Amino acid sequence: MSTAVAVTASRSRRKLAIDWGNVAIRAAPLALAMGAALLIGAVMLLFLGANPFAAYASMLTGVFGSVSGFTQSLVKATPLLLVGLGICIAFRANVINIGAEGQIVLGALMATWFSLQFRTWPGVLLIPATLIMGFLAGAAWGLVPGILKARMGVNEILSTVMMNAIALQLMNLMLRGPLMDRAGVTAGTFLAQSERLPEQVWLPRLVPQTLLHAGAILAVILAIVVYIFLWRTTIGYRIRAVGLNPDAARYAGIPVPFYQALSLTLAGGFAGVAGVCEVIGVQHRLLEGITSGYGFSGIVAALFGGLHPLGLIPASWLFGSLLVGADKMQRAVQVPSALIDTLQGLIVLFVVGSALLSRRWAAQRQAQIAAAARSEAGQSTKATGPSAGTEVKA
Repeated sequence: MSTAVAVTASRSRRKLAIDWGNVAIRAAPLALAMGAALLIGAVMLLFLGANPFAAYASMLTGVFGSVSGFTQSLVKATPLLLVGLGICIAFRANVINIGAEGQIVLGALMATWFSLQFRTWPGVLLIPATLIMGFLAGAAWGLVPGILKARMGVNEILSTVMMNAIALQLMNLMLRGPLMDRAGVTAGTFLAQSERLPEQVWLPRLVPQTLLHAGAILAVILAIVVYIFLWRTTIGYRIRAVGLNPDAARYAGIPVPFYQALSLTLAGGFAGVAGVCEVIGVQHRLLEGITSGYGFSGIVAALFGGLHPLGLIPASWLFGSLLVGADKMQRAVQVPSALIDTLQGLIVLFVVGSALLSRRWAAQRQAQIAAAARSEAGQSTKATGPSAGTEVKA
């Protein structure tokens, strides 16, 4: 009896070790990638004549030195998280969405037009309706490359990039035409911006005197919803099956083109919600440059989060903090802001490269686990063999 208890305890400890080992295998390469990127960034700072320690200290101070800096990092993380959720869905179906910039623009355009057209609605109706309309606008913009991919085999990278250019030109047309602020026209400024949105559509502020709005909570809730969608629903299972092995999924009767188009459509919808949150949560009007590069930074955050909705939550906050700290570092040590873009690019390269290292570690660990299981099975057989023989003899 004591031998059986010991074997059971050994199995429990091994299962716990496996769980923590899997976490370490996933986290270690990401930490190494970030550390390597920061190390190369320090070398670049030295070439620019700046003190790396002072630069990185100012970056940390910019994020954690004040309530404003910390909340601003959460504000920056909100669109990154929303865009990254769409990227996670698309990557799980083995398609790549580079069109988040244009989908953010479409969501922001729809949010601006809809809230101005229905400004008399109460906020309890106008806010969710605006979010839904922004989602549908972004989803429609993602559906176009999805159909081109499904029906004609058009490369989604090329089509989504071209859709970005069309969206930007459409925004410029609208901001210099139907959506231009009439007050600016009257004053003779002719600024490329829309009229100020009605206050009832503004997202509530979570912390007074800051820009942190309720969209941050919405983004976290949607991350949990996407996790449940991908890992706890039939549609999510089929999307992941298509991404893991399209041929096997097709053999099993799963319409691969349909789910690839669906994933691009959903990715566009989440990017559209990011555009809505920027308009009704931060700017309160549509401006040129509303995307702020979130469409591309969201890809970086999604990769760093392991293309997992829950892993994306801390990853988006990390990159939001990086964006906020970059402004502080630029002012403190007088370095170009392009350095942060370089750091992000380096992180992408190291994260992608670390995937190979992670797979090697995982394979080695699986071999160790299998060896331990065989050894444990042998011990269990030895422990139960005599007792079994005694029972037969009796």
